[in-house]
Amino acid sequence: MPDDMNSSSPPLVTICIPTYKGAAFIGATIESLLAQSYPNFEAWILDDQSPDATEALVRRYNDPRIRYLRNEKNLGPQENWNQGLKLATGRYFKLLPHDDLLAPDCLREQVAVLETDREKRIALVFGFRQILNPQGKAIMRRGLPDGLAGEIAAPDLLRRCVRAGTNLIGEPGNGLFRSELIASIGSYDAAFPYLIDLDYWARILVHGSAFYTASHSSSFRLSKGSWSAAIGSKQFDDFKGFADKVTANPYFRISSLDRSLGLWRAKISSWARMLVYRFVF
Repeated sequence: MPDDMNSSSPPLVTICIPTYKGAAFIGATIESLLAQSYPNFEAWILDDQSPDATEALVRRYNDPRIRYLRNEKNLGPQENWNQGLKLATGRYFKLLPHDDLLAPDCLREQVAVLETDREKRIALVFGFRQILNPQGKAIMRRGLPDGLAGEIAAPDLLRRCVRAGTNLIGEPGNGLFRSELIASIGSYDAAFPYLIDLDYWARILVHGSAFYTASHSSSFRLSKGSWSAAIGSKQFDDFKGFADKVTANPYFRISSLDRSLGLWRAKISSWARMLVYRFVF
């Protein structure tokens, strides 16, 4: 019987870290895993043919939970993310970009929520995250505006995201879900690159509610090499495409007013985000 199904041991969590040119930050990301108060995880480093010292840096870690895989050819971000889904052997799954960090109690708190949910009503658990500058200094905190912990109906959470004009759930590393859902959800889809994470959260939430821990789960680092920075000029267009997609799904009960309000706020957020990137870099 696999360890994650043995009642005498805590369930295994699979964490996949897709990376390309990650030498500057991936060491801090790995250290955030090794500092977890929940120890039963496997971490796959998926190196997309980095030309820098990423491989040498990762191989300094002798912890058997840290596993390194170098792609035979460069796959690009979307396919490298999807490769991680295929490697999931744990009961729970998390994708963590190579320049982001997990808070020390992230896995312990998120696993506890899903383990307590015996009826499997909850499809996704997440907390708040800190936004870091390239030097690792926290410059802001992002989470649900009300800050209250608890279960949230999926349509309510997606409608809040659309009305806010942004991803209130957070980046991929901020959430945890059951690996058994991957077969039903499918692969990451970069049709709207800036919203690739929110698009996947939405598809997960078709299968159940969400739970907000109201605790620090992860930290998202602003860096020139991040996907978000590279596609800043497309952010509004991507949000509009995503909003149209989920509005067309009757399950989420998103009204034309929700969509219009969200597009207005997304436009403002896009300008503000670009100003932040210009200031930081």
